[in-house]
Amino acid sequence: MTLVGKQFPNLAVDAMNEMGDTFKINVLEEAKKNNKKIVLFWYPKDFTFVCPTELHAFQAAMDEFEKRNTMVIGASCDTPEVHFAWLNTPKDDGGIEGVTYPILADTNRNLANRLGILDITNERYDEETGVLTVDGDNVTYRATYLIDEEGTVFHEGVNHMPVGRNVNEFLRLIDAYAHVQKNGEVCPANWEEGKQAMNANRDGVATYLASN
Repeated sequence: MTLVGKQFPNLAVDAMNEMGDTFKINVLEEAKKNNKKIVLFWYPKDFTFVCPTELHAFQAAMDEFEKRNTMVIGASCDTPEVHFAWLNTPKDDGGIEGVTYPILADTNRNLANRLGILDITNERYDEETGVLTVDGDNVTYRATYLIDEEGTVFHEGVNHMPVGRNVNEFLRLIDAYAHVQKNGEVCPANWEEGKQAMNANRDGVATYLASN
């Protein structure tokens, strides 16, 4: 079930920062109390392959997110201790040293389960033993949530494990949503900051299509 147009789940999760501090983050509360948008991106595992490229890509764009009043939060099901070890591993050794935003450690998978983003298939329940067996790694896909200042999800997307994300697309989506919030116009296909938007009515689309 999609969360777009709905409040993000009200759930606190352990997190780790680059200083080695473990603390709780409630994404919904962070958006509301700070009056900020949030980009929450999930990745499958620490110390893997596509994952560090994404964490560094989000870090490289931190100034752009901050200009847009947007917090960045990473997330996986690894423990805080594993996060900290990865944060202390140099980039040229496959690590994420230099990443400064918090990373959720959803080790009990409570939030990932609520979001329905775990790699779990073919559940089997053994009535004799009471054991539930599943196929899959029980880690998250590359899921991304954009959340507004009220805690409402305005974008969600899920990539399969081998496919990395384009950070610039999330900046574009944040720009588009901010334009809608500020101006009341809607943003057509391939819209970017500074380009023509349109009124959400028959005349608006006709005017836009006539000039594009």
